[in-house]
Amino acid sequence: MPLLTVPELVAAARAKVRCITAAQAKIEIAANQGLLLDVREPAEAALKRVAGAINVPRGVLEMKMAELCSGVEQPIYIHCATGGRASLAAEQLQRMGYEQVSAITCGVDQVCFSLGS
Repeated sequence: MPLLTVPELVAAARAKVRCITAAQAKIEIAANQGLLLDVREPAEAALKRVAGAINVPRGVLEMKMAELCSGVEQPIYIHCATGGRASLAAEQLQRMGYEQVSAITCGVDQVCFSLGS
């Protein structure tokens, strides 16, 4: 089997997860008190904060999720800089058993604008 490129991995993840815009995420979070996760690295998150987001770098997401969200039914919305890491993280959370996971697939500037930073 040939090695997959990062774009191929992201495309495969996006095919398996619910992908939404930041505008749609804002509407849903207001209605369901969903958990908004920022899976960028701390230095990236510090440059452009997104109001209400909890920064949990993708590399430690699995280790931190139990303390952030113990219920599999809690709506979870994930964003990053471009949507790639968010898609990969959403796929992993689904594998862990979380049932309502969405990847915000627009860039961080749109997330900041739509979700209010």
